Amino acid sequence: MSKSLIKNVLTTEAGFGALALRVPVGIIFAAHGAQKLFGWFGGYGLEGTGGWMESIGLAPGVLMALLAGSAEFFGGLALVLGLLTRPAAFALSIAMLVAIFSVHFANGLFMSNNGYEFGLALLAASVSLLFSGAGKASVDALIVKKL
Repeated sequence: MSKSLIKNVLTTEAGFGALALRVPVGIIFAAHGAQKLFGWFGGYGLEGTGGWMESIGLAPGVLMALLAGSAEFFGGLALVLGLLTRPAAFALSIAMLVAIFSVHFANGLFMSNNGYEFGLALLAASVSLLFSGAGKASVDALIVKKL
């Protein structure tokens, strides 16, 4: 990868506001990913999540659970650190689109009906970070400074 491509991906003009978005959203994503991957926080782990994914037509279920869980867990950690924020936000945006349209959309907007309200908020936060980058208080900003 060329130095200029790395710089383009990591450079951000966002200030400290991105930090206020990155950290809580990253924690939420990492926790949801940990449910899928490890069964933490009341989750079902890969096998259980994979079985559920198969039941809604996302096959092979364990692979889909691994992909979704990894995007959420590692993408969430990346957001918290502000490390490779744009690629992480892109992966998380795709994960949220899949979740919204394969699980929640038919239930309507509101969370009380297992609707897409929460997924839409996480999608909006991810897209915002995809456009803005990590901001000043981030590993990305430190890397760009060194380059």
